Amino acid sequence: MLKSVPKLLKSVGCSSKPRGTQWLALAAVRLCSTATEATFEVKPFRLHQLENGPPTTVTLTRDDALKYYRDMQTIRRMETEAGNLYKEKIIRGFCHLYSGQEACCVGMEHAIRKDDAVITAYRAHGWTYIRGVPLNKVLTELTGRKSGCAKGKGGSMHMYNHNFYGGNGIVGAQVPLGAGIAFALKYQGKDNITLALYGDGAANQGQIYEAFNMAKLWDLPAIFVCENNKFGMGTSVDRASASTDYYTRGDYVPGIWVDGMDVLAVREATKWAAEICRSGKGPLVMEVETYRYSGHSMSDPGTSYRTREEIQEVRQKQDPIVSLKERITSSNLCTAEELKAIDGEVRKEVDAAKHLAKTDSEPPLEEMYHHIYSNIPDGYQVRSTDAFTQHATL
Repeated sequence: MLKSVPKLLKSVGCSSKPRGTQWLALAAVRLCSTATEATFEVKPFRLHQLENGPPTTVTLTRDDALKYYRDMQTIRRMETEAGNLYKEKIIRGFCHLYSGQEACCVGMEHAIRKDDAVITAYRAHGWTYIRGVPLNKVLTELTGRKSGCAKGKGGSMHMYNHNFYGGNGIVGAQVPLGAGIAFALKYQGKDNITLALYGDGAANQGQIYEAFNMAKLWDLPAIFVCENNKFGMGTSVDRASASTDYYTRGDYVPGIWVDGMDVLAVREATKWAAEICRSGKGPLVMEVETYRYSGHSMSDPGTSYRTREEIQEVRQKQDPIVSLKERITSSNLCTAEELKAIDGEVRKEVDAAKHLAKTDSEPPLEEMYHHIYSNIPDGYQVRSTDAFTQHATL
C-alpha cells in the first residue's frame, strides 16, 4: 500500500516528499479536502455607454467546474476528430473548427436558459453540441449520414436544434435574423433573450448596423456577440478594421469587452447582459476576444498569415481548458485524477461517435425532397428539375 501512495499523491498534485506514514496522512488530507465552492478574479471588463459592469470576482461551484471542463474538453476532442475525418476525406466541403474558442459557447450557454434563442455563423459545431445536439448527431451530420441532426443534408454549416437557429453560411446574415428572433420574443410577450453571434470578419458588414439600429429603436432583448478570434479568414483585425474595439461599434448601443479565453468571465458577462435584456433595456453588444487554433477552414493551414510560434504561445499561456484546469485543481474544487477520468470518458464518447460517423448509412435519395416546407397538406408533391416530374414530400 505504501508503495502506491507516492503515485497517488502525485496524481492529486502533491509534489512534496515526506517520509514514512506522513505519505498516508498527506494523501488523506489532499483527497478529502476537495472544496464545494471557490472564488476567482477575472480580467476587468471594458465598458461602452455603461456606468457599471459585471463583478470581476466570480464564484464557481465544484459541480459547475466539472461540467464546464467536460463540455470544453468534449468540444475540443470532437473538433480534433472532425479535422481528422476531413483529412481522411470522409467529411467533404466546408469545415470550420472551433478549437480554442470553447470558453465562448460554454460560458454563454451556462449563463442563459434553454428557452433562450441562439443564432450563429458557420463555425457552429461547438454551439450545436452545447445547445443540446448529441455528440454522435453532430459528427454524423458532418459526414452526411442519415442519423445526423439535419438527416445528413445540412453538413458543417447548417445544424439546428430547439431554440438554436444555426449555423448560417452567409457572412453576417445571421445578425439581422437574430434581431428578428428577438423581435418575435418581445412581440409574444416572453422574457427570453437572443444571442446573435458573428465574427470579427463580419463586423464591418452594413447589415449588422441596420440590425443594431432596429434593435435599439425597439429595445429588443438581443445580445449581439462578436466572437473576435483575431482573423477574418486570413486577414488580421488590424488590417481589416479601422477600429478593433468591436464592443464600441454599436455607437448608441451599450457594449462590453470580455476575455473570451476565460469561461468564468464569459459566463459572468453573459449572465449580467441577459438580466439587462430581460428587464427591457436591451440590446447590447458584447465582444469576446478569443483565438482559433486552426485555420479559417480545413482548406486553410492557418500559418501563412501568422507564425506557428504565435499559435503555440497562445496554447501555452491562454488555453481556456488548461486555464480552468489549473484554477479548479489549485483551489481544491477537484483533483487531477478526477479530470483525468473525465478525459477518458470523453475520449470513449468521441471515439464511439466517430465510429458511427464513419459506418452509418447515407440518407436515401428520396430524402432530398423532404423537409422543404412546413405544415404541408397530405399528398403534396414538389417539382423536380424539370416541369413534368414530381416527388412526394414530408
